[in-house]
Amino acid sequence: MLTRMKSNIADPSSLPSQTSTKTARWLTPSHMLLVAVSLVGLAGFLYPFVLPAITQSDATGQAHAADAPILIAVVTGLALAAALVTITEGETGASRSRMVALLGVLVAIDATLRLAPTVLGVSPVFLLIMLVGAVFGASFGFQMGALTLLISAFITGGMGPWLPYQMLGAAWIGMTAGWLPRGGSERRRLIVLAVFGAVWGLLFGELMNLWFWPFGAPGAGEAGNLYWTPGLGLAETIERYGRFYLVTSLGFDLFRAVGNVVLVLVLGGPILRLLERYRRRFSWEPWQEVEVESNRSQP
Repeated sequence: MLTRMKSNIADPSSLPSQTSTKTARWLTPSHMLLVAVSLVGLAGFLYPFVLPAITQSDATGQAHAADAPILIAVVTGLALAAALVTITEGETGASRSRMVALLGVLVAIDATLRLAPTVLGVSPVFLLIMLVGAVFGASFGFQMGALTLLISAFITGGMGPWLPYQMLGAAWIGMTAGWLPRGGSERRRLIVLAVFGAVWGLLFGELMNLWFWPFGAPGAGEAGNLYWTPGLGLAETIERYGRFYLVTSLGFDLFRAVGNVVLVLVLGGPILRLLERYRRRFSWEPWQEVEVESNRSQP
């Protein structure tokens, strides 16, 4: 006798292999857009190092003054495009509208946290970006980070040539949080996120220095071993930047790293559970009808 049953688990023989599934997952339009915007961002960080010369007069104040608006437009446009593509992949209309609303609410909440007083770089903004990325994935985390820093800049008046680089740094925090393992207990996930927050507390500061460091040389013979000048090799460039970072930024970034750890361990648990609850509500798999042969004899 054939019995018709409903199942939300597809036939294993019809499923693609794990390798092909992972490959297809990274070839989706949303991930391709994230790759594109990340490459544009890397080019924005690194292109000054391939210029033949840099004008040093008032260099720090004028760094990226011409190209920053273009980079803001490109990063924002691609992030919004990735958001639209991501929320339309494999979801129903109701789920799409909910994901749009959720992203907007989370960005608004996190952007207003920028108004909270900070102590030596410790900010609650990064906590929600990390947790959102860890729960909803790399694409959602990228959009969360980029749009949060954009909206918060309008709220706080923090517009300037540094903004696209802050957007990219926060976006990469959310994106890489989406790569963290989701299995295990809540305690294990919080420990992983705390270590992750500590690493990014330092790495974010290292990235932010790069938007102005190639333009900031004060002049020949004046602290010249801390700054980049055209013609330096890769090894010497890294060595000089290491000295610059140790002298100017490491202490400040250590406070951010410790702050991220404390915020994750103290507030991460309740927020993580809340976000997971919303993810389960907005994610579902359609039921499929399958026929199962029954061995029971007829009465």
